[in-house]
Amino acid sequence: MMVVGSLNRDTPYFGTAAGVGLSVFRFDSAVGTAELLCEERGIDNPTYLSAKAATGCIYAGSEVFGWHEGTVTAFRFDAETNRLDYINKQPSLGSTTAHTGLDPDGHHVLAANYALAPAGEGPDRAVVIFPVRPDGGLGAPISSIRHVGQGPNAERQERSHAHCILPSPDGRFAIVADLGLDRLFSYRLSEGHLSEPAAASLALTPGSGPRHFLFHPNGGIALLVGELDSTLTSLRYEAETGTFQTIETVPMLPPDFTGPSDAADLQLHPAGFVYASNRGHDSIVIHKLDADTGDLTSVGHHPCGGHIPRNLAIDPTGEFLLVANQKSDRISIFRIDAASGTLSDHGSLTHGTPMCIKFMV
Repeated sequence: MMVVGSLNRDTPYFGTAAGVGLSVFRFDSAVGTAELLCEERGIDNPTYLSAKAATGCIYAGSEVFGWHEGTVTAFRFDAETNRLDYINKQPSLGSTTAHTGLDPDGHHVLAANYALAPAGEGPDRAVVIFPVRPDGGLGAPISSIRHVGQGPNAERQERSHAHCILPSPDGRFAIVADLGLDRLFSYRLSEGHLSEPAAASLALTPGSGPRHFLFHPNGGIALLVGELDSTLTSLRYEAETGTFQTIETVPMLPPDFTGPSDAADLQLHPAGFVYASNRGHDSIVIHKLDADTGDLTSVGHHPCGGHIPRNLAIDPTGEFLLVANQKSDRISIFRIDAASGTLSDHGSLTHGTPMCIKFMV
């Protein structure tokens, strides 16, 4: 199953919202088509999702301008009735909830608050951990941490802006990319509790604005996109200490492009190809990753099939890359050549203001 979160409340920084909220599709990987199964309008601006097939549970962060606190909402998808059932929601202890993740055993939901509210207003926690109840719902937060500081970009880095939180592959650390502080934080994570201060903190290029990252399945390599400087960075990860070292940073934009563009999301194909999105250049940049060395080799760019490619997803078979083109009301579908990494157009899905695509695995 494929779950899509879409913008359904206008915001000054996203613009007009044409979405419904949450939608569940059956994606046929044999032919690359999607069938709508159900929709849920009773949620505000679900801009990022986590999902677990074993329980059918979906956890959606709501990002609403002006709220002092965001929320994370739990739903369960019933595959027999093709229905989304609301379970409950919890406040995120910070404004503008931008990202969620699940720990490896599915017992905790991790959330990052981008925070558009002035520093110190409200709970103002950068990251928060929720326990998952036996029914799949969310308990009250059991751990949270506030980030303090700023970066060199006065407009975008006037304060902390946590943009991504994921557990390490073994679940012993929670890794946080903070766009406002140009840092990758690593916190020890034990039974849903975060240690403070950070066990390790990697300083990244000033003004780079780290946004999203992921781990290679080997657990020793990670990849990170810099939103503000449009770069892709490979990192070596030490599992025992939760520390990172930079291996290589490469540009995501072609050298002759001079217009405004921000990096957004990235996905890693089982064959080792990295796909990352450029909002403005409106392209998918492709690199081949050497899983042993962390070296990145350019494959090229492919048009994203719309405007503002906010989020990417690879279907579970590895056959297709899907792109949520936020300002085109369109999800583009591309077939992946697993030998070369190149993409070929395979149609699209009309969908109002798509913000996030998740396959339930």
